[in-house]
Amino acid sequence: MKALNPGIAGLGTTIFETMSRLATEHGAVNLGQGFPEGLEPPGLVAAAISAFASVGNQYPPMPGLPALRRAAAEHDSRFYGLDLDWRTEVLVTSGATEALAATFLALIEPGDEVIVLEPAYDSYLPMIRRAGGVPRIVRLAAPAWSLPRRELAAAFGPRTKFLLLNSPHNPLGKVFTDDELGFVAELLARHDAYAVCDEVYEHIVLDGTHRPLMTFPGMRDRCIRIGSAGKTFSVTGWKVGIVAACPRLLGPVTKAHQYLAFSTPPALQAAVAEGLGWPNAYFTGLADTLRQRKALLSEGLAEGGFRVLPSDGTYFIVADYATLSDLPPMEFCAWLVREAGVAAVPLSAFSETPTADPLVRFCFAKTEATLAEAARRLKPLAS
Repeated sequence: MKALNPGIAGLGTTIFETMSRLATEHGAVNLGQGFPEGLEPPGLVAAAISAFASVGNQYPPMPGLPALRRAAAEHDSRFYGLDLDWRTEVLVTSGATEALAATFLALIEPGDEVIVLEPAYDSYLPMIRRAGGVPRIVRLAAPAWSLPRRELAAAFGPRTKFLLLNSPHNPLGKVFTDDELGFVAELLARHDAYAVCDEVYEHIVLDGTHRPLMTFPGMRDRCIRIGSAGKTFSVTGWKVGIVAACPRLLGPVTKAHQYLAFSTPPALQAAVAEGLGWPNAYFTGLADTLRQRKALLSEGLAEGGFRVLPSDGTYFIVADYATLSDLPPMEFCAWLVREAGVAAVPLSAFSETPTADPLVRFCFAKTEATLAEAARRLKPLAS
């Protein structure tokens, strides 16, 4: 029989699914998969339930409900001082991953180079290649994950189409500084390149401040900014993404979107529109809650013998297990599930050429009871 597409058929099962299955098999506390527990705002869920009756259940406008696009533009003005025309510069997608796919299809021509900072979210490279792009990898180094300026500058060339910038960064928790972003902006302008900015954790900054690259001088027409209601409102199953860009960039992304998902459930869009208008206290409160949960898990990891690396945002902590084991990362994670009953994921899973660095990622966006139980199970490791 004829061969299938090797770029897709040859992909393995995601590390998140692999570790979740192992966690279920052993009754482990699952801190591997990055979804929150107990953080869904009741008011948002109630708004969605009401909208199912009032908004309808047929196709909404392909670019998204006007109410949500308007709310997204107002959100970006309130928090970042951006002046967006909701009619021509805001698009609603079925999650941020669909937004990334539509963006890659819209921007990449076969042979275009795309600069990716590794470790990187696992969907980036397969999607870039499927769109015909050639990834150029620039590695970030522990423990600070600072921008490697010399290596980044060397990665730019005449075929560079865009830099894929994830900040706050999954899996590292890195929030790039204004100085680092300014350096990126200079490179983009010098090489006439774009930036695709994955900013889904924009409201989960626990130390420092998130500033969209789009707000830097000269970047307004070079950046595509991607957000996620799933992360902002702790409803990851809703899959509501928001894309902001100038009309020249957003137009092709919208055309790609119409042939991918076309639209997103209207009731969920209506609820998110309501949520984006909530007072600032909601958004700061989310960060405060997660800051407390991060502290709880960090203390448990330290008591268990891990060295916790800096994490400024997202749901995640990266920890060094060198004092506990000399096993390779994947084997250590499997051992941790069997012996301690706690699931994590190896940081090496986020790199195309994995290293043997003894680093694993834990998710702290769980209930305090879940985190306390994980800490209890980890504590004997240090003895």
